[in-house]
Amino acid sequence: MASSIKELAGQLFAYRGWLLVALATALLCPLFLLGRAGPLDFWWWMAANQVLLVAAAYGCDGGARLGLVNDLRMQMPRKIWIGLLTAVVLYGVFWLGNQILHQFLPLAAGGLQAIHQLQGDASTLRAALLIGLLFGPAEELVWRGAIQRAFVERYGAARGLCVTTLFYAVAHIASANPLLLLAALVCGLFWGWLFQRTGSVLLVAVSHAAWSLAVFILLPLR
Repeated sequence: MASSIKELAGQLFAYRGWLLVALATALLCPLFLLGRAGPLDFWWWMAANQVLLVAAAYGCDGGARLGLVNDLRMQMPRKIWIGLLTAVVLYGVFWLGNQILHQFLPLAAGGLQAIHQLQGDASTLRAALLIGLLFGPAEELVWRGAIQRAFVERYGAARGLCVTTLFYAVAHIASANPLLLLAALVCGLFWGWLFQRTGSVLLVAVSHAAWSLAVFILLPLR
């Protein structure tokens, strides 16, 4: 019996990347479809989802935990500065893309408005704190630090990056917003490549948090 349980645990661990993708998608889809869960609005529900995903990802993966600890111990100031710089670069890409969309696809403005409406009744301060301190870092901990890491181990670097990026975008499909799906695809590829090059979850977490704060709070694209 003990050996059977151990074997089953080993098989589940081998497929942990897919299990995390399924869990992340299952949590995110109702969030976009319903917008709230009882007393929890979009933002608190999103916060609860992120905490659950991080706990699931790192609670069963000692390698991911060790990698994170080592990441935080080495060259932290350098990683933070590079993360901030890459956020500026990515914001520039989206700023340029926004100009092109308004020039050739003026109807895309509706998709942008729908994204900004996700803030709902949440105060700017609450939105900024959750984006900067929880949403951005948690998504990178899960999608790059755990899921991409698992897929790269299983399928190799290039395929692992592509699979992670694709399903990172697919997880947003319930939003029914083509612009949000495109943004997730571009960001997922950028942060996935950055993680592949640097091996640092901290760096991509800083990049994600800073970019999100710029796009949604400080210098929103409309």
